[in-house]
Amino acid sequence: MRLAPVCGRRAAGLIATTAAGAIASVAMAAAAWASDGNSWNPFASDVSSYSQPYDRAFIREWEANPPRGYPTISPANIDPMKAAIKRYAEVVKDGGWKPVPDGELQVGVTSNAVAVLRDRLLSSGDLKEGSSYPNYFDYYLERAVKRFQASNGLTPTGIVDNRTIAALNVPASARLRQLRTNLGRVSELARSAGKKYVLVNIPATQIEAVDNDRVVSRHSGVVGKIDRQTPLLRSSIHELNFNPVWTLPPTVIEKDLIPKGREMSRRNQDVLVKYGIDAYGGDGRKLDSSKINWSSGSVHNLSYRQQPGKDNPLGFLKINFHNNHSVYMHDTPSESLFGRNFRAASSGCVRVQNIEALGAWLLAGNGWSRDHIEAMKKSGERQDVRLKKPVSVYFAYITAWATEDGVVQFRRDLYQKDGAGTTVSAY
Repeated sequence: MRLAPVCGRRAAGLIATTAAGAIASVAMAAAAWASDGNSWNPFASDVSSYSQPYDRAFIREWEANPPRGYPTISPANIDPMKAAIKRYAEVVKDGGWKPVPDGELQVGVTSNAVAVLRDRLLSSGDLKEGSSYPNYFDYYLERAVKRFQASNGLTPTGIVDNRTIAALNVPASARLRQLRTNLGRVSELARSAGKKYVLVNIPATQIEAVDNDRVVSRHSGVVGKIDRQTPLLRSSIHELNFNPVWTLPPTVIEKDLIPKGREMSRRNQDVLVKYGIDAYGGDGRKLDSSKINWSSGSVHNLSYRQQPGKDNPLGFLKINFHNNHSVYMHDTPSESLFGRNFRAASSGCVRVQNIEALGAWLLAGNGWSRDHIEAMKKSGERQDVRLKKPVSVYFAYITAWATEDGVVQFRRDLYQKDGAGTTVSAY
C-alpha cells in the first residue's frame, strides 16, 4: 500500500532521468511550436529541416513540461471560438468526417487509410492542402498529425497510434457540441478573471499562472480520479505551507489506513512505523503505535499525521485557498505521473509539476525568489507564509477553446460534463 495525498470529504487514499537525446528532441519540438514562446502552432516557425525523433523519454518530458501557449480563458479567445463554432457547424452540415481505420500510421506508409487520414485533417484545418499522392504518408502529413496531436493534448510524435486514432474519430458533431458548451464557460471566466490569477484546467490536467493576459508558466498537473473528481471552484490563494504536516482525512483512515493496519498486524507488522505516521488520542497526545489494537473500534476515533520529509505525500509545498471541499494544490515526492498523458489519479487535490516556479511567482510580492524557494526545499524547514496580496485561483472545466493564432484546442471530457457522448473521453 502507498498512502497517497487525499483531499476533501469525498476523498479516498491513495522521472527516471531523461536522456540527453530526449531533451534535445523536446527543445526542437518547443521551437517548432513557439517561435515567440507564446504559440501552440507548429507552423509558426521553420521546422522543415527535421523530422521529430522520439522515444518514451521524449513523451514523458513533453507531458511533464507543456509549452506556455495562450491563456485558456483570455477574452481574446471568444471571437476565435465563435469562428471555430461556425467552421465546425459547416463540417457537420456537410456530413462530418469519415473514421480513420485502426492500425498505426507513420511517415513512409502507403495505404488507403492514409487518404482517409489526410481528408480528416483537411476537414479540421490541421492539414492545409491536398496531395497528388493521397495514399502516401509524407512529411507534410506528419507535420499535420503533430499539430493535431498537440492541439488535442497528445504528445506530438507524428505517429498515428491508437490514442491518436480515437481522438481523430471523435465525431465532428461532438466537437461542435464541446465548442458551444465551452464558449459559455470561457466567456464567463474571461469576464471575471482579473489580471493575475492561477487557472487549473481540470480536463487538460494543467495549471496556468497568468499575469496581464500572458501565461507566465504552465504546469502539468494530476487531478482527481473519475470517481473522486476535483471540484469546480473559485477562490484566492492566501498561504503557502513549506514542508507541511499531512493530516490524514477521515476517508483515507477508514478505507486505507485501518484495513492496512489490520492486515499488517496479523503479520506482527506496524503500519504506522512502515509509513512514518503518528497516531494521536482525543487529548492530542501522541500514542505508542505498538500498543494500538487495530481490531478495536477505538482506532476510528484517533487522528493520524505524517511529519514533513521525503515520503510525505504533500511534498515540500502546499498551496492553500479557502473552499468548501478541503482541497488544495501541492508538491509530490513521486513525479512519475506527470510524464503520462492520463493524469486523473488523485483524490481531488491537484499535484503540480515544477511547483517551485509557481511558488516563486506567487511569493514575488513577498520579496521571495526562486532561490529562496529552493532553499526551503533543501532545508526541510517548516514555515507558513501568507501572501501579502492574495491571488485568484479558478478550478475550471474547459475541454474546448480556440486561440488568437487560429488553433482550436480539444481535451478529453474527463468527467463527461459536456453531454457530447463517450467518444470525447475515450482516448
